[in-house]
Amino acid sequence: MKKYNEIRWMLEQERRAIQPHQEEVEIINLGTEEDKKEIKIGVLLDATVKERIIALLKEYADIFAWTYKDMPGQKGIKVDPDKVKPFRICPLRKLKSKSEVFSKG
Repeated sequence: MKKYNEIRWMLEQERRAIQPHQEEVEIINLGTEEDKKEIKIGVLLDATVKERIIALLKEYADIFAWTYKDMPGQKGIKVDPDKVKPFRICPLRKLKSKSEVFSKG
């Protein structure tokens, strides 16, 4: 019965884990009109917190890789984010792995 409850709990956690984020966001441009560097930030943030975060991100905007050109040595693998699915492990395999790890402990 304990394993059944654990499997049911793991399935419920997995169901929750892959839910889309529901908070509304606004797009902020950290660059210029010619050289856009857009980020998304939650609209529910307190105004002073939002201003401080934006100021910090603008200050360090040059350390982020905005394009493939900003990543020297990278091959630039093109992936369509709409077609990529999150990798998930079957809950039964998770449970088996967990029991193997802890039984060797």
